[in-house]
Amino acid sequence: MKKRLIKILLLSLALGSNLHAQTFNNLFRTKDRPENMEAMDTYKFTYGFYLAANNFDYKMVLNPIYGTDGNKNLVESKPTYSFGAGLIGKMRLNEFLDLRIEPGLHFVQRELTFNTFDKVNEMYPSGYPLPDGTLAPVIDPTDVDKKRIVKSTYVDVPILLEIHGDRWYNSRPYAAAGVNYLMNLQSNERSEGDNSVNTFRTTSHNFGWSAEIGIQFYFSRFKLTPALRGTFFTNNELVQDKSSTPPYWTPAISTMQSRAFMLVLKFE
Repeated sequence: MKKRLIKILLLSLALGSNLHAQTFNNLFRTKDRPENMEAMDTYKFTYGFYLAANNFDYKMVLNPIYGTDGNKNLVESKPTYSFGAGLIGKMRLNEFLDLRIEPGLHFVQRELTFNTFDKVNEMYPSGYPLPDGTLAPVIDPTDVDKKRIVKSTYVDVPILLEIHGDRWYNSRPYAAAGVNYLMNLQSNERSEGDNSVNTFRTTSHNFGWSAEIGIQFYFSRFKLTPALRGTFFTNNELVQDKSSTPPYWTPAISTMQSRAFMLVLKFE
């Protein structure tokens, strides 16, 4: 009886161990798992679209005459969150490199605060001298004078070189970098008005560079790619006020360049 009991116990342990091994193997093995959309990686051209959540801000270098007071910056930029969307075109170069073009549209709003009035008024207590020899009146500022809401709509055309690793089951990490051309459809660059009539002007045509990292996930019918992207403008976007406008606003800024951080979801 004891021998039979021992045999049953050993058999149960053997079966249990085998079942546990099979279960573990089925859950965690990758060797025999099916690859989704295997042929997609060999296509010369593929297409898709993306959605983006953006955070745009200005990187500013202030003029020490009007834009700073000791160690205090008199112009502040408040970043905001916005969204964008675009299309994807990919050309396969080799097993590890792809060339991408991803034209998109980004809707952006930022807030600039100018705390320059006290300093400028102290410098020119009788009024700012204009080129025609007259004096511009001293402004007792309101919130409307101090704050500028800068709205931008960027047509973004990045060209990115992507390098990726080998697939691990149905995922693949990658990194990409490239250059951007960005047209601001709400720049007001050619506007006759300036900050004297509450119009803040920036450049229409801009250039920058981007860097991106992400992971590509292959499903049975599409590829989903969550990614993080940084885009940094290289040109000065600021359009200076007219010479007849007191230096409360743009003369306080030497250079102003956009920088953006994006959470991107790509569907191919």
